[in-house]
Amino acid sequence: MRTDANPSRRQLGTLIILIASALCVVLAGTRDAEIATAIKSRIEAKKAVGMVVATIEPDGSSSLAAFGNAGPGARPLDADSVFEIGSITKVFTAILLADMADRGEVRLDDPVALYLPADVRIPERSGRKITLLDLSTQSSGLPRMPDNLRPSNPLNPYADYTVAQMFDFLGRYQLPRDIGAEFEYSNLGVGLLGHALERRAGKSYEALVRERILNPLHMDHTGITLTPWMVEHLAKGHTAVGAVTSNWDIPTFAGAGALRSTMTDMLKFARANLEPGGGRLQRVMQQTHRVRRSTNQDEQAIGMNWVINRMKGKEVIWHNGGTGGYRTWLGFDKARKIAAVVLTNSVMSNDDLGFELVAGPAK
Repeated sequence: MRTDANPSRRQLGTLIILIASALCVVLAGTRDAEIATAIKSRIEAKKAVGMVVATIEPDGSSSLAAFGNAGPGARPLDADSVFEIGSITKVFTAILLADMADRGEVRLDDPVALYLPADVRIPERSGRKITLLDLSTQSSGLPRMPDNLRPSNPLNPYADYTVAQMFDFLGRYQLPRDIGAEFEYSNLGVGLLGHALERRAGKSYEALVRERILNPLHMDHTGITLTPWMVEHLAKGHTAVGAVTSNWDIPTFAGAGALRSTMTDMLKFARANLEPGGGRLQRVMQQTHRVRRSTNQDEQAIGMNWVINRMKGKEVIWHNGGTGGYRTWLGFDKARKIAAVVLTNSVMSNDDLGFELVAGPAK
C-alpha cells in the first residue's frame, strides 16, 4: 500500500475512437486529446501496462481516456474497468471518522483504545494516548508496518495477517518518540483506525463504508468483495516486468488499502469532494481536507489522511495508492474546481501525471 455528483453522459462526451492494435478510448471533453496523448506515450515507453485517466474541469465537464492492455482475457479498458485503489482507501477511512464524529458516535480526540477490547494494550508515551485523529494524521508514532507480518504468500502479503497478530505487535511495541511529535506514514496506524471504527459501528469496514459513503454517492461498483460484475470488469494487475500478478486481500488493514473501484465511481467521489454544498456528507468531507499538521517535506501538510501540497501557488489535495499490481492517484484543487484520477494496472507510478493535470506541467 502506498501513501502510498454523477457526471452526465453529455459531460463525459460521446466520441469513442479505437486506435491501432492497442485500445485507446477517448471520451470527448475539454482535455481528452491531451490525456490520450500523455498516457499513450507512457505505455509505449513501458512506464505502464494500461491506464484509465480522467479530469474534472472548472465548468464541471469531464475528460477521460483509456489506453493499453487490461490483461489476458480481460475486457478492454474503459471507465468501468475495476482497479485496486490501494491507499486511496485511507481517505475513505478519514471520511468515515469525520462522519462518525459529526454524528456524535466518536470524538476525534478519543483514545483509540476506547474502541478496542479491554485487554488490548496500545502503546503510550509521556502520559499521552494515541487518539483517532493521531492515526488519521499519521502522527501516532506507530511504524509503517508491524514486524510480525510474515506472509505465507508474498504475492498476497496481507491475506493471512490477523487482528490477533496486530494486537500482539501493539502490545509489545515501544513508541520511539512522543505522540504527535512527527509525521510518519503508517499503514498499521490507519488499518488500526479502520478496525476501531468498524468495532464502534458494529459492522464490517466494507459494510460501514458502503452505508456511509458508497451508497449516498451511488458508487455502485466500489467495494472490497469482488462481485460477479467487478470480476467481469477487472483489469489484471501487472508487475514491473509486465507479468500478471495476484490481487491483494487485506482483511485486517482494510481501512488502509482494501478498496477496489472504477473510474466512473472515482469521478463521483472526486466530484463530491469538490462540492461542499452538496449535502451533509459533502460538508463532512470538507473537514478532512483541512490542514492538521505539517509533514517532513517543504510545502506539504496533512489533513485527515489527505496530503496537501503547495505547488506553483496552488493547493493540491491528493492521495495515491499501490498494491502488488496497481498504482493509482487522486487529487484536486478546490479553488479552481479541478480534479484528476489516474488508474493503472501495473506497479509503475504515474503520480507525476496526476499532479501535472491538476497543477500544470513541471517547470
